[in-house]
Amino acid sequence: MVRLVSIKEFGLDLVTPLGFRDILPEEAREREAIARNVAALFDARGYRPIETPTLEVLDVMQMGAKSVLSPFKFFDSRGDLLAMRPDVTVQIARMVATRFSQVEGPLKLRYQQRVFRETEAQMQATAREQTQMGLELIGESGPAADAEVIGLFCEALALAGVENYTLGLATVGVLRALLERSGAPQAWQSCVLAAFHTSNFVELDRLTDTENPPADVDACGLAPVFAQAIRQLPAIRGGLEAIDELRAIVGPLGCSADLDDFETTCRALTDLPGNPRLLVDFSLIGSLDYYTGVLFNAYSPHLGSSIGGGGRYDSMMAAFGSNRPAAGFAFALESAMAAASVPAGEDAPSESDVPARPLRIAVPKGALHNDAVAVLAAAGLDVTGLDNPGRQLIISNPGVDYIIVRPSDAPAFVALGAADCGICGKDSLLEASADVVELQDLHFGACRFVVAMPAGSRAAADERYRRLGSIRVATKYPRITTAHFAKTGMQVEIVQLHGNIELAPLTAMAECIVDITATGATLRENNLEITEEVLGSTARFFANPAALRTDERLGRLAEALANATAGMSFEAIAGQPQ
Repeated sequence: MVRLVSIKEFGLDLVTPLGFRDILPEEAREREAIARNVAALFDARGYRPIETPTLEVLDVMQMGAKSVLSPFKFFDSRGDLLAMRPDVTVQIARMVATRFSQVEGPLKLRYQQRVFRETEAQMQATAREQTQMGLELIGESGPAADAEVIGLFCEALALAGVENYTLGLATVGVLRALLERSGAPQAWQSCVLAAFHTSNFVELDRLTDTENPPADVDACGLAPVFAQAIRQLPAIRGGLEAIDELRAIVGPLGCSADLDDFETTCRALTDLPGNPRLLVDFSLIGSLDYYTGVLFNAYSPHLGSSIGGGGRYDSMMAAFGSNRPAAGFAFALESAMAAASVPAGEDAPSESDVPARPLRIAVPKGALHNDAVAVLAAAGLDVTGLDNPGRQLIISNPGVDYIIVRPSDAPAFVALGAADCGICGKDSLLEASADVVELQDLHFGACRFVVAMPAGSRAAADERYRRLGSIRVATKYPRITTAHFAKTGMQVEIVQLHGNIELAPLTAMAECIVDITATGATLRENNLEITEEVLGSTARFFANPAALRTDERLGRLAEALANATAGMSFEAIAGQPQ
């Protein structure tokens, strides 16, 4: 007799892979209706459909953009390294160069395709597969073309039901002009671009500090007036008056030419469907590295990330041998539907500047807690009950909710929108690698990451490396450790532990450790000596990208915290144990 064996007997769970999901009929019909209406809109404006392959050769994708949005990668049977498409724009640039090279006149192309993006381990709640809708206008430039693309973006979001969102606008041309005229070495310019691309404005402040130039990158020849202008860019945010504010700064430096076209584009954006709030925001320059002119993003107060966006990317086509101007946009269908699903009026931007809900701040437990409370109080916030929360996880005061979290968890709470902003050490931000905007160095909680090994064991570790080509390193911080040894070119095997790191070399589990220290006392007590400095860390104030653009209180709080820390002296600055 044949016995049927169930899947459960094999120990298999009938679940979809992490970050992937089934779409059931009710939602599928809604998605289908939105997709049909958006496609009809694009088609009526002359945009024709295209489809690109699910797989691309990774090197080809990286020709058009240095950062390729964490794609899934694997080798095929020929040994080619392939990537599942994380984005469609680079593919279209490749397609235009190879399939439309002899076609004259503007090309208007639209698409609806699945994209696939690998997520960080700490951000596993993020979808790894989404449906991306968008269009590309290739062969036309100027304010009218930019306004057409942005206008269609807003019309498409309106068809998806998205209303009362913030439309952030900026132009990359000003930063590029400042860098070209600055007289600074190319390596310094690359570091500045990296700071913008990662929204790390604390690092930008460090790089543009001409009174105390960075020791790790050559800024020789940098004119202070250009450094100051670059430093001011991320803080310029507001209505059309923000353009005049920036023009007053960069005009005397001969770097305002791009602003004229940008202002013309912004002024052409009238009567947009969906009632978006237009926000000129030059911190948005920290987007994908391939934009060359105007760029824009849509932010809902209900989501922790951008709904979608786009911009001008004239140089990408040239990378594929087709030197044509281009602009376009994309949005995730899932994000648009999520933004549209919130009841009308709830948490919407308020003309009276009195938001509907309290500001949510992730406050760290442990060694950083007392100084975090002190600096929040100095910034003018009501911190009643926060100094001794006991077992309470949320402290609610007028206008603010404090969410009490472990420092290592603060980036996840902020990146996923559970908190609008937060405080934690730079080490926690680096290890999480979360999508947040780093706004202020709070100057307390000073500590450093070091490599340490038992005293007198260096020769044995060097011999192991000579024989085996690697050594074992124990740490609670695998990302920071990996990045450090990658810079040195040294091969290591990382053993991740969650406590008592010092035991690893003492029990021969590992040759050395990477850990935090403030005074080095614990290391000395266990006969460990520091062999390398990895990096320094202090407490940082950071924000959710969407919250920063939809809630004006965050900008004011960042400024208040900067003023507070400039005028206060914290014991932790001298280096208290973490």
